Amino acid sequence: MINIFEVNETNEMIEQENLDVRTITMGISLLDCIDSNLDKMNRKIYDKITSTARNLLPVGREIEREYGIPIVNKRISVTPIALIGGSACKTVDDFVSIADTLDRAAKKVGVNFLGGYSALVSKGMTPADELLIRSIPMALAKTDRVCSSVNLGSTKTGINMDAVRLLGETVKKTSELTKDVDCIGCAKLVVFCNAPDDNPFMAGAFHGVTEPDVVINVGVSGPGVVKHALEKVRGESFEVLCETIKKTAFKVTRVGQLVAQEASRRLNVPFGIIDLSLAPTPAVGDSVADILEEIGVEHAGAPGTTAALALLNDQVKKGGVMASSYVGGLSGAFIPVSEDAGMIRAALAGALTLEKLEAMTCVCSVGLDMIAIPGDTSAATISGIIADEMALGMVNQKTTAVRLIPAIGKKVGDSVEFGGLLGGAPVMPVNPFSCESFIGRTGRIPAPVHSFKN
Repeated sequence: MINIFEVNETNEMIEQENLDVRTITMGISLLDCIDSNLDKMNRKIYDKITSTARNLLPVGREIEREYGIPIVNKRISVTPIALIGGSACKTVDDFVSIADTLDRAAKKVGVNFLGGYSALVSKGMTPADELLIRSIPMALAKTDRVCSSVNLGSTKTGINMDAVRLLGETVKKTSELTKDVDCIGCAKLVVFCNAPDDNPFMAGAFHGVTEPDVVINVGVSGPGVVKHALEKVRGESFEVLCETIKKTAFKVTRVGQLVAQEASRRLNVPFGIIDLSLAPTPAVGDSVADILEEIGVEHAGAPGTTAALALLNDQVKKGGVMASSYVGGLSGAFIPVSEDAGMIRAALAGALTLEKLEAMTCVCSVGLDMIAIPGDTSAATISGIIADEMALGMVNQKTTAVRLIPAIGKKVGDSVEFGGLLGGAPVMPVNPFSCESFIGRTGRIPAPVHSFKN
């Protein structure tokens, strides 16, 4: 039974500690929209999204009003477009026309982002995959709400280094085409190793081919709630610290479970998963870095940070999995720079470097996320950074991701500003030494020996 203390506790979390449901994401399969005629396919895509998701926004707002729980974002993910457009798209411009259709559909139903302008190329690229990847810079420059992702590697297949090289060039070109708006196109582009099929968070959300026709996935958050809980056990043992995080994660996830079940029932759409990640925002008091500091490091990036993050990530998962039967997506702690006020503070203080963030990747949800780098960083260097992250994911059998923003015309010490949930970030230094000969090799890095588990 729920008692009045728990009700009051949840109210306090919402009103004072930035508890929210970060996103309700409706996954929509577009496999039945495939057509060899581009115009017909675009019409089918637009019609399916706008009809299937027509009630997503009203239902989300209805749940917010009835339960008093903020639902920050309502989003859509679709089947990777490289799979959908393969039959009809013969040029880069053909794929860009699909991006335009997706953007119009997202605006029609009122969602803030639509993910799935994606390709899955961990073992090789089809002609459609390569065309889509080459179309990404123009697609993201011409649209407002479309997000793009590419999966470049996996523990089972290794790393597609030809695609890694191409994505370095793609990130660079995307930044150049959106330089008038602080290179925001790159904030909507993420590359993965071991990408999950059911991730509700942008920019990496897509509706995997293992998913049903339509599904509701919910991403919860709550760094502020965890930080507040830890303040009450300051100086206590690790056992007390871990128990506090677990109990708090359980409570946060139960809120997400309630919203997911209600959204599923009211939309008459199957419930998929809860992603129990701690996702920060630029708002003060809603920071993963602040949690790490509360655990005991002076700044995120100080010695001990990776251990503290490992502890946090594990306890969040242990608490969250008890609160929902269906946990998926990324689930853990995000460490984006631009979207976390504490991470920005640590970067400005010199405590947080690209190399330390890479080390932290080994124990958190994703990886090098929303990091601004100098605009003159070469495409090969960007590819090298991507390759390092892909290797961490492949060997550690986990999801890793890279979202870099080469800030055209800016150098270390300058900053980029996106506003809203994307925030802003200081431009961080990059190792100046070259990896061009390494990135210039063709083929793929084989899967590690521990991938052979059948």
